[in-house]
Amino acid sequence: LKKGERIVFLGDSITAGGVRPKGYVTLIKDALAEKHKDLGIEVIGAGVSGNKVPNLQARLDKDVLSKKPTLVVIYIGINDVWHGEKNPANGTPKDKFESGLKDIIGKIKEAGGRVVLCTPTVIGEKTKGGNKLDAQLDEYAAVSRMVAQETGSQLCDLRKAFVDYLATNNKDDAEKGVLTGDRVHLNDAGNKLVADTILAVIDR
Repeated sequence: LKKGERIVFLGDSITAGGVRPKGYVTLIKDALAEKHKDLGIEVIGAGVSGNKVPNLQARLDKDVLSKKPTLVVIYIGINDVWHGEKNPANGTPKDKFESGLKDIIGKIKEAGGRVVLCTPTVIGEKTKGGNKLDAQLDEYAAVSRMVAQETGSQLCDLRKAFVDYLATNNKDDAEKGVLTGDRVHLNDAGNKLVADTILAVIDR
């Protein structure tokens, strides 16, 4: 991290909630301010509830590029899968998910920003693939990993971090309550895990 970094966190309701006092964006902001007092790092939340990759594409100029970020952390993918559970037309097809991410990353890089791409986390906390959408989430996480590699972006593998954490800490195989309040949105422990995992990538 360099002097005058401006970091934008781009995502959905999980990121919108991340700017609350115990949210992951706030935890990262506080940690960076404490550790790098001399760098004057600015942290901006750009999460909108219900967003999927096409929504991020539509508001990239207004909510991200206009802020002239040096670093953009993209945390997206839950709604792209989840919203298609009952009606596939409401989700984002995998090819559009991939091309949309590449479009977003390309525009951020053209504007001079670096990118950290996060894999989507969980829709349900059961272990060993016990949640209905686990297989599809794993497919979309694999797309994010591939896009990060192909675009030369840093990867933050939140999906792996969550699966590993739950394998150790969800002894009762609960559907929620370990890292989320409702199977998706983060509780305090979930926000802390996301903050710690992202910090390990952006502030090595």
